[in-house]
Amino acid sequence: MIFVYIIAIIIAIPLIGAALLSKQFTIEESITINKPKQDIFDYLKILKHSENFNKWVMTDPNLKKNFSGTDGTVGFVYSWESEMKNVGQGEQEIIGITEGERIDYQIRFIKPFEGVSTSSLFTSAVTDQQTKVAWTFSGDRNYFMCLFHFLFNLKKMLGKDLQTSLVNLKNVLEK
Repeated sequence: MIFVYIIAIIIAIPLIGAALLSKQFTIEESITINKPKQDIFDYLKILKHSENFNKWVMTDPNLKKNFSGTDGTVGFVYSWESEMKNVGQGEQEIIGITEGERIDYQIRFIKPFEGVSTSSLFTSAVTDQQTKVAWTFSGDRNYFMCLFHFLFNLKKMLGKDLQTSLVNLKNVLEK
C-alpha cells in the first residue's frame, strides 16, 4: 500500500507543479560582441542572416525555406519545414523594428506542435566598439506545455539554445 502512495506522489508532483506554473514565460540571454552597435544591428535586421548563427536553423542542413517580403523590413516572413521533429515547421515574421535598438518577431509553430511566441533582439552600446545583444523568447503556454516545461526544464533548454546561438553570432561577427 505504501508503494501505491509513493507512486501517486511521484505522479502528482509534476501534475501539480505544472498547474502552478505561470501561463506566460519569458527567456532571455545576452552576450557582448566586439563590434559597433550599428554594425551588429544592421546584420541582425536581415532575418536570412540567422542561417549563420541560429542553432535551430542550423540543426537541419536539408531545411526547406521560403521567404516573402523584403528582408530587414516589417512584414518579412521566413518559413521553414523540416523532417526533423526538433526543427519542425513554422514561420517567423518581423513585426517591429526600432532602428538601431530592437527587432521584434512573431514565431508561428505548426509542427510538431502548434503555438505562437514572440522573440526580440535588442542591441545596446557598451562602448563604441562593444555591443550587448540580448535575445528574448516569450509566449503563452497551455497546461500541456506547462507540464512539458516542468518535466524537461524547457526554460533552461531554450536558454542554452539561445546562448549557443548568441555565441555563434559573436563568432561570425568578430571574424
